[in-house]
Amino acid sequence: MTAYIARLRAVNIGGTGKLPMTELTAMCEEIGFHQVKTYIASGNVVFTSDQPEMTVRAALESRLETYAGKPVGIFVRTAAEMDAVRAANPFSDQPGNRVVAIFLDAPPGPEALTGLRHQTTEMLKPGIREIYVYYADGQGASKLAVPAATSGTARNMNTVSKLADMAAALNA
Repeated sequence: MTAYIARLRAVNIGGTGKLPMTELTAMCEEIGFHQVKTYIASGNVVFTSDQPEMTVRAALESRLETYAGKPVGIFVRTAAEMDAVRAANPFSDQPGNRVVAIFLDAPPGPEALTGLRHQTTEMLKPGIREIYVYYADGQGASKLAVPAATSGTARNMNTVSKLADMAAALNA
């Protein structure tokens, strides 16, 4: 069994995409995932499955689209991949609530950090399938627009760390 972390895009944020975590847990169990646990109400779920990542993602996408009546963005990583995201944080000397990993489906290309708008004190670095952003003045105060991130989903490093730990515990 492989431990996975799925992060859903735009769930329970700003009044959009309402999804109770009890419903998310039930959906994951219905499609055959094991040891399902959610973390905070913003669409984070850890679980185990003997299926490959693309099969896991497709099953969850299909079930969520049936529930929501529209596609829901999903970003899946294994426990090892999430731990690598945490370890690769180029801003690890900064507070975890001021650094986010924007999860993407594919590696950010050379154009990923072009076309930024409203950048002031924020610093960005590409990762493997992520873009790291340090918000020196806090994310809530920022007007930064990252065009490459419009189809991604962000989690601060405190959440990334917690999810990595939760997934690692499933493999223990």
